[in-house]
Amino acid sequence: MKQYRVFITEEAKTDIEQLSDVIKHKYKSPQTAFNYIQGLVNEINKLEVSAESYTVQTRKSFLKYSYNVRRINYKKMSIIYTVSNYTVYIHRIIPSSAIYDI
Repeated sequence: MKQYRVFITEEAKTDIEQLSDVIKHKYKSPQTAFNYIQGLVNEINKLEVSAESYTVQTRKSFLKYSYNVRRINYKKMSIIYTVSNYTVYIHRIIPSSAIYDI
C-alpha cells in the first residue's frame, strides 16, 4: 500500500483558520469549531493512504490548481489537492457551493 506525505499550503492553512474563526465568532460556537476542524483534519489525514483513489477533476474551475487536481469533501467543504511523487499538496479548502465552471 502506498503511503503519502501530506503538505498543507499556506493558502489552505488560511482557509482553515478563517473557517474556524467564522464558526467561533460569527456563530459563537467554539466547541463546534473545534470539532469541525478536527473532523476536517482527520479527513485530510486519510489522504495519506488513499490520495490517488479519488477522481481527477476536469471542471474548468479546478484548472488553476493543476492538471491533475482532485477533491474530497468534508460536510459542506471541498478539500482541493494534487498528488506528486508520493506527496499530497492541499491547495484550498473552500465551500462546495463556491465551485463553479467559467
